[in-house]
Amino acid sequence: MWTGASVERVDYAYRIDDLRDTGAHVRFLSVEPLIGPLPALDLTGIHWMIVGGESGPGARPVREAWGTDLRDQCQAAGVAFFFKQWGGVNKKRTGRELDGRTWDERPGVGSGRIELTMA
Repeated sequence: MWTGASVERVDYAYRIDDLRDTGAHVRFLSVEPLIGPLPALDLTGIHWMIVGGESGPGARPVREAWGTDLRDQCQAAGVAFFFKQWGGVNKKRTGRELDGRTWDERPGVGSGRIELTMA
């Protein structure tokens, strides 16, 4: 079973501890919409992070430093990183590249992140 938790800003970082305590085989964070910085997260026991900006009318902007910091934290912790979108009023125009490339990492066999086996 895969189980995830939403963590949009630092007020909700406690959810990571709750997620870590589940018996899920794969634990992932949905960091969308990212509406604030999330420094120094404890990613122990987390396998995947999905990051994305808010979209639609009134969407709050994502700062590039927030996205690159989360990517760097994931790389340091061995967590697969997926950057979904910058968001905004026209998300197709803003795209989904972070530091000049797309980030499509996923946990799974052969990803280098977690090996999943069926019992």
